[in-house]
This record gives sequence, structure tokens and C-alpha cells, in this order.
Amino acid sequence: MRSIPLTGKMVPLRLASALVLALFLLPAFAQVRLPNVLGSHMVLQRNRPIHLWGWAGPGESVKVDFHGVLASTTAGDLGHWSVYLPPEQAGGPYKLIVSSSNTIALDDILVGDLWFASGQSNMEIPLLGYPGSATIDNAAAEIHDAAHPEIRLLRIEKKSSYYPVDDVDGQWTLCTPETAANFSAVAYFFGREIAAKEHVPVGLIDSTWGGTVAESWLSLDAISADASLMPIFRTWATMTDGIADTPAIEAKEAREDAADKAANRPRVWHWHPDPLSWEPAGLYNAMVHPFTPLAIRGVLWYQGESNSGLDRAAMYQRIFPALIADWRQHWGEGNFPFLYVQISSFTSTPYEDWAVIREAQRRTLAVANTAMAVTADIGNPDNVHPGDKQDVGHRLALAARALAYGEHVEYSGPSYRQASVEGDSIHLDFDHAASGLIAKGGALTGFEIAGADGKFAPATANIVAGSVVVSAPGVPNPKYVRYGWRNAPMVNLFNGAGLPASPFTTEEAIPQP
Repeated sequence: MRSIPLTGKMVPLRLASALVLALFLLPAFAQVRLPNVLGSHMVLQRNRPIHLWGWAGPGESVKVDFHGVLASTTAGDLGHWSVYLPPEQAGGPYKLIVSSSNTIALDDILVGDLWFASGQSNMEIPLLGYPGSATIDNAAAEIHDAAHPEIRLLRIEKKSSYYPVDDVDGQWTLCTPETAANFSAVAYFFGREIAAKEHVPVGLIDSTWGGTVAESWLSLDAISADASLMPIFRTWATMTDGIADTPAIEAKEAREDAADKAANRPRVWHWHPDPLSWEPAGLYNAMVHPFTPLAIRGVLWYQGESNSGLDRAAMYQRIFPALIADWRQHWGEGNFPFLYVQISSFTSTPYEDWAVIREAQRRTLAVANTAMAVTADIGNPDNVHPGDKQDVGHRLALAARALAYGEHVEYSGPSYRQASVEGDSIHLDFDHAASGLIAKGGALTGFEIAGADGKFAPATANIVAGSVVVSAPGVPNPKYVRYGWRNAPMVNLFNGAGLPASPFTTEEAIPQP
């Protein structure tokens, strides 16, 4: 290895280069800095200690002035500094001044409620839609009316990392037609309703990446702490085994597409996700961890489609609850509301099992302070990105109003509670059915029944005295019932509040795909 003289000693060239770079960057690290998570136009969580943090020169004094509330600290050996200010009620706009050897001034800061929205494409899809592949219902009018000064938006860029990072790419903005057009439609519709109902400023963080799997949003801390999650690395290994052949695979698919076009045959849809976006913990590290020092009101989550492959679906019942526990542990705010969307209705392919994912999501309601927005009734069997995101945002907002804000509002459709066999029929009882059970549009559909052999047959279902009674002539000794057990089910059981029942199975264990 080549060496160069430095202060009278011979130093390896690589080390010398690092030292020179460090000396060159030293003045930048001496400046007090804030993460992009904290910026002008942001919303800070009300009624919680206000955490502010950043970097400065080691040992450097840092002073904070938040509209007259003062605090000071000293940066540690690595240049990190952190202060907590007393909780505040909703209000603003305020200014924040952070000073050391330099001064940072932020303005137009509100105190209100901050919601973290994450997941894959159905959460990511913006009001503007995906040109050529997916649209949002009534998009032009929604964008035109999207001026809400009490709502603030932070949309961060997609990024994966091998290790937890401390900042993100993105800036806080006001909610305007221009900024909302490129922001998560589900999160926007949710935030619009919460701001109107609760009369407080609302901050929305859009941390999403379409086509990603849940395990990429889970930390390595959580994965390594649970031996039952080790199959995550098996499926990751299987995926990476073929990455080197991706160019050849794409060339082969292009030839097949050309042949299909020439023969006037239906084209096959091909998809090759960015491998880094599927790496276990990669998205947690880059797109979740930087926010964990920031107090939030709760989480909005819409994901699961990419976990529906037959090689992954069975693991979702373990991964999803682990993700909720993982995020709550890293945020350190207790069991904050975790509100999620059950994947919708899509024909998909025989190589995916959406029913298993929906059932895993339904059973995750056993986790404290969670709620699920059912969307099987508003899906599009021919498009994985259904256009009705208004109802999705509304159903999440109902859940927030009940769980986070304590309103006495019905927020869930009928939720399967128990089954009892009575002769040749099974009687099903439901929670969230006080307003009554309704077969929307005619007779109940989507029910199947099976005996001990587990062979399900289409069944007749009727609403009788607040229960659903299910039977089939060919199943004289029934044991199990399934409802909506298809990738794209036809279902119509609702309650009097107009909310749909979740698909479900009464089987003790979730069937293997």
C-alpha cells in the first residue's frame, strides 16, 4: 500500500485521504444542524413533550427558543444534542430559533396532531394517480379543493439502507393543490377529515414505497429477537439468488411480449421490484427510524399485497403484529393507535393468496389499540389500485375518531366473534353489530361451509335475530364457515352504520396457502 508523509510520519494513503476529508468537513460539523424531520411549516405533536434534536460541534453549547420557551444543552462527544420542551396545546404558528456558533430560524410551526402514513402503493398513490395505470376518483376536483393551511405535508423520498440512518430527504410544506397532488391520497383524505372534525392542525408524513414487503419495514432488532421470523431471510435469499439474471430475464420477457403482440395475444404483466426495497429492515432503517425521536399521534398503514405470494403469505400473521410492536418500541410512546387498511379485492393470479393476508390482518385486531378499515367492497377486481381512496381515508378517520379521540362513533363493520353449530347449520355472531346486520343489495353472498374434512361448499346464509345462519344441503355436519375467501370476493354483509364486514374463516388456524 502506498504511503505519504504526514506530520513527520508515514501514513497509508487511504488513511491519509480519510483524514484530509475529515479535516475538510470539520467546519460543517461545527455548525448547529437540524434533521429535515424538523423544519418550517411542520406540525409538532400536542400534549406530548416536544423533542428537538440535531448536531453541533462536540462540546458546543446549543440554545433553543420556541416562541419564548427556552432550553439549552451541550452537544456530546459525537456532536449529538437533544432537548425536551414542555407539552403544549394545539396552536401556532410559532417560530423556533436554534443557536450555537450559528443560528437556525424556523417559522410557521403549528402544534397539533401528527400522523405517520406508511406502506406500499395503495398508500403511496397520490391524488394525481399513477399516469397510465391508476387514477383517483374525482381527482381533478379533489386537487382543486386541496388548499388547507391547517394541514401540513412531509413526503419523503424512497430510500433503503443497510443500517439505521438519522435523516431523510424531504421538506415540510403547506397543503396546497400543488403539494397535495403528489401526496398520498389515503393520508390526505384521512387528514382532511380529522382536521375538520377535531379542529386542530394536522401533520401528515408520507413514508411509502410501492410494491414493497412488510419485512423491509421491520427492524433487524425485531427480526433477530424472534426465531419464528427467520424464514424472512430464506425468502430474501431466494429473491437475491436470481438478481444477477435480471437483465437476461427482462430480455426474454421482451421477446415474449413482442411475440404476443405479433400474435395478437394478451400481454403478460412483468414486474421486477428494486431488490433493495425488499431487503429485510432496509426501509425501516431509511424511512422509519429517522422519525422515531419525533412524537406522533399514531400510524396509518396500508400494505400486504406484496406479501400475498404463496411463498410469503403464511408468514404475514407473524410479521405484521411484530411490526406494530417493533414500531411502538422504537418510538417509545406506548401503544399509540395503529390504524391499518385490509387489502382490497383484486383477481390477481393463482400464485397469490389475498384471503390469507386479509385473515392475518383481521386477527391482528387482537393487538391493543388497533383498528382495521375493510375495503373488499370498494376494490376493483381488474386493478390492484382501486380509485376510491376517499372511503378508505374516511374509514381510517372513523377509527381515529374512536380510538385516538374518544368519540362515540361506529368505526368498524361487523366483526366475526364466534360460531355455534346448531343441527345442520352454523350460527355466527358479530361485534360491531348493534346497529343491525344488513345484506346490501339482496341475499347474502360469499359464504362457504365445511365439515370436519375441510372441504368447503357454497352456502346459503340468512340474517336471523342479529346473527347469520349458514347451511348447505351437502354438508349435514358442518364445522367451519368462510366468508369472502377469494382474491376478489363478492361480499355484501354490512352493519347499520354502512360499514362492511371483514372476510374471515372460523377455522382455528389460518389455512396455509
